[in-house]
Amino acid sequence: MVPQLIMRRMRRVKFSGKGMQRKFIGRALKRINCPSLRSIRQFGFDIPYSTLKNYFTEKRLLPEDFFMDLCYLAKIDINSLKVSYMESNWGQVKGGKKRKGGKR
Repeated sequence: MVPQLIMRRMRRVKFSGKGMQRKFIGRALKRINCPSLRSIRQFGFDIPYSTLKNYFTEKRLLPEDFFMDLCYLAKIDINSLKVSYMESNWGQVKGGKKRKGGKR
């Protein structure tokens, strides 16, 4: 019998309004005394700078674990934020249905 790897699906955090994710990241950076987005990597986050920029400009939703770590470091109460959680395949379903009838 082959042991099965359990893949944990990472949920994404979606903020209530446009610009709220950017505001959250900016507030977290200010509270942990980071002068720039690039300097957040000194706290042990192994996230490329380009990905951090995508989170900041709201091109991508924040992963739940990164969101929780930022809240912990910046001492931000998660319950005070208006967020919803999306499954890891959010957006892929819509793209698949959109592509289903098209030509290749």
